[in-house]
Amino acid sequence: MSVSSGCHNSPASADVPAPCADSAHASLEACFQTERGKLLTYLGRRAGHDVAPDLVQEVFARAAGSSQASRLINPAAFLRRIARNLLIDRARRRAANDVIVFPLEEQRDAACPPQQEWGLEAEDLLRLYQEAVDTLPEKTRRVFLMHRVDEFSYREIHEELGISIATVEYHMMKALAHIARRVDAAR
Repeated sequence: MSVSSGCHNSPASADVPAPCADSAHASLEACFQTERGKLLTYLGRRAGHDVAPDLVQEVFARAAGSSQASRLINPAAFLRRIARNLLIDRARRRAANDVIVFPLEEQRDAACPPQQEWGLEAEDLLRLYQEAVDTLPEKTRRVFLMHRVDEFSYREIHEELGISIATVEYHMMKALAHIARRVDAAR
């Protein structure tokens, strides 16, 4: 007994006359009009509403091309069986491929930098920098802070402290070298 034996007459049954080919197509066309909405709903729930219209089209194409189309007693049941078989075939193909494809959403899937790690590194670097500045000799630290924090020019520092511009440059080079050595040694 075939899978769709309940949907059509078997050739051995002589009780019901086989309809002609024209009435079979008319029967399928009428069935298309009545069953299309039900099949769309059925296939939409199981395969997705975006692919359901294509699957319904394939169901009717398979039914129309079937050798059993001329012997159908219940075309609606025949179409439902084709739809179920189509879903089974589709599931088998997917299982055989065993590939999962996720759509790329640029906002969600964009690579993001390790901001928390950068924050921790910045805090460590700032702490090392402050410790290095705190260990500078008093006069060098004062010149350095006046230039970097208070944004005094070398000339303004020279006038404020009463030292030559060359001495200001000396203290700045000494401070920068000391800070670089301390920070590099701690890393």
